[in-house]
Amino acid sequence: MVGLLILVPTSVLSFLLCLSGAVVAQRVGDEAELDRLKAKAEDLMAHEDAEGAAMAMGRAALMAAHLAKKETEPARMRLYRSVEHLSRSQEHGYRAMALFRRAGGTLPASGGVCSSLQLGQLELQHAKTSLDEPSSPADPPDRGTATGLTPVLQGMDEWGTVLAAMQADYQCLQ
Repeated sequence: MVGLLILVPTSVLSFLLCLSGAVVAQRVGDEAELDRLKAKAEDLMAHEDAEGAAMAMGRAALMAAHLAKKETEPARMRLYRSVEHLSRSQEHGYRAMALFRRAGGTLPASGGVCSSLQLGQLELQHAKTSLDEPSSPADPPDRGTATGLTPVLQGMDEWGTVLAAMQADYQCLQ
């Protein structure tokens, strides 16, 4: 009985210490989860699972939105918002690919496929403009302060090229 009385408070204390450590490490964990979801989407696309990739990118967009809400630094908040829109754009693009394949892959693509690609273009525009939006009139946009900005800008450029090629390949009118 005495052993149990010592064991329970020790276990509770250990649990609370672990819990407080998890709260401190949460941001790193969320960022790691965002990276994991994006990598999963890329892997699914490599295995020609466009529907699964779209779902993974949708989850990545939700994680980026979560990170943006938690962020207190305006430049990083804009960066996460931009990543959210870029992820949504990719989600729409991957969903268009899945719809095209499901419809038999006949050209020209259906209106649903072309609409998904247009939504992807719109989200890509939002991604680009969200980096330029100041969070307040006294906070001018500063593209140099956000860490990780270069890969996001490069990703936007590459994805814009992919979307344009998909619209041309699927014979979607713009």
